Amino acid sequence: MKTKLLNAGLILSSLFAYLEWGQTNSMFLIQGEIEVISKLFSDPTSVLHPFTLIPLFGQVLLLVTLFQKQPSKVLSLLGLGCIAILLLLIFAIGLMVLHVKIIASTLPFLIVGYLTLRHHLKKAPL
Repeated sequence: MKTKLLNAGLILSSLFAYLEWGQTNSMFLIQGEIEVISKLFSDPTSVLHPFTLIPLFGQVLLLVTLFQKQPSKVLSLLGLGCIAILLLLIFAIGLMVLHVKIIASTLPFLIVGYLTLRHHLKKAPL
């Protein structure tokens, strides 16, 4: 049950990462994902980029673990890794420009990710 709660926390906390670029452009990751998913069916070539598809794939993997009777450790860690690629990049950018909103929006994911790693690494090996 703890694994499912951690995986749900990873999904939810990743959706609220804050992105800002230029003077007037900003969005939460969930808004960008809705846009990507809608374009995936209408114009798939416009969203074919590793930084859009890999985190989305990670969220799908974590979503699958929520419906498993015994959540897979491999899928959980793989999903975490896929999403972490983007969220760590966003966090690093926030640190470079010292943007508090960006840093604060990624911290919940980083904390839940750390707790998930600790949970899985203290269990039996793969």
